[in-house]
Amino acid sequence: MAKEKQEFQATGRRKKAVASIYLKAGTGSLLINGKDFRNYFTVESTQNFICQPFKVTNTEKRFDIKAKVSGGGIIGQAGALRHGISRALVLADDSLRAVLKNTGLLTRDPRTRERKKAGQPGARKRFQFSKR
Repeated sequence: MAKEKQEFQATGRRKKAVASIYLKAGTGSLLINGKDFRNYFTVESTQNFICQPFKVTNTEKRFDIKAKVSGGGIIGQAGALRHGISRALVLADDSLRAVLKNTGLLTRDPRTRERKKAGQPGARKRFQFSKR
């Protein structure tokens, strides 16, 4: 049901990372910040994590993706990318929504970094306690 010659845009977020996804019908190429997806994310487990929305919906070679990812670290960017891809797939084909929702791919991961507290070296760490 994906419309030909049409591009779908979605945004995914995780921690401090933001991913802008541009999805269109194609052969399954993934470009992230102008680089091939396998060169940008070199660890195979991260690559599988990002491709999860395609595997769940059986759309692995149906769409081309161009993505701009910024902020956070590699894992946060991978999570943002996966979230954005899931949202873009729903825009392209609404029948995929139930499958993606049931597997939890449309839910934004709310866990973020805990703030540093005043009078401490970190969020939870304390300075060494001296009894005397």
